[in-house]
Amino acid sequence: MKKGDFIWGALLAAFTAFVIVPSTHEVFVTFTGAHPYIGGFIKFGLLATMGEMLVVRISTKEWKKAPGFLWRVAIWGFLGMVITLIFSIFSGGVTSALGKGLLPGGDSKLAFAFFTSFLMNMTFAPTFMAFHRFTDTYLDLKYGEGKKPTIAMVVDRIDWKGFISFVLMKTIPFFWIPAHTITFLLPPEYRVLVAAYLSMALGLLLTIAKRRK
Repeated sequence: MKKGDFIWGALLAAFTAFVIVPSTHEVFVTFTGAHPYIGGFIKFGLLATMGEMLVVRISTKEWKKAPGFLWRVAIWGFLGMVITLIFSIFSGGVTSALGKGLLPGGDSKLAFAFFTSFLMNMTFAPTFMAFHRFTDTYLDLKYGEGKKPTIAMVVDRIDWKGFISFVLMKTIPFFWIPAHTITFLLPPEYRVLVAAYLSMALGLLLTIAKRRK
């Protein structure tokens, strides 16, 4: 193990402890309730970036920053803000639809969680994932290869066949829908946080599976 492994683990443990320990838990709940967008930015900016760094560590056996690192942190933070809004939109919409009988399940918490996860992942998630794939590819070209990428160049570089056949057709039904169903069974103040942890977990699982293959 390297020094970076301990630093990464200590940072994750410290953040997790801050959320769990009763004395700081109240601070977390109060802050995210009063400043949901800032909270979303911090959660994804920190955890999703840590997930990306762990993927690089496993793949290359070295701790190193991806090209355009600060931009990637900012993009993850921005996506965390978007997810904060989207979670509210879909959970509120599904609650309304269940109340009007437009969806089956009535006041069932499981029905609420499943339909929120299913509808969000079948509609919003593909756009979200495509946007992030585009920004990652742009940063790779600009900062990793020193090019001046155009929209056409970025679009041509992306493996759309793999994106559709694997990311959309496999990770959405077999990972994201079940995982987000569990997420929406949790109290609202934890949902965006758990989504950030899930992003980290999926990246780790995919990297391990790729190495074994």
